[in-house]
Amino acid sequence: MAKSTEYVKSLRGKDEKALGEEVAALRREQFNLRMQQATGQAVKPHLVREARKNIARVKTIAQQVKAK
Repeated sequence: MAKSTEYVKSLRGKDEKALGEEVAALRREQFNLRMQQATGQAVKPHLVREARKNIARVKTIAQQVKAK
């Protein structure tokens, strides 16, 4: 859990544009993991779930920044 709290703290310092770029990068990572899984390459299953959760974290913080 320490990694996720550090990640959230680093996100809080970013502006709306940077958060949007972060979501785009995470979506690319999620897509690549899904493609690796579909083609039968060795994928660590926890990374798919972690990418999905990180997207949710970034989108939540983006909404909080937008509300300010």
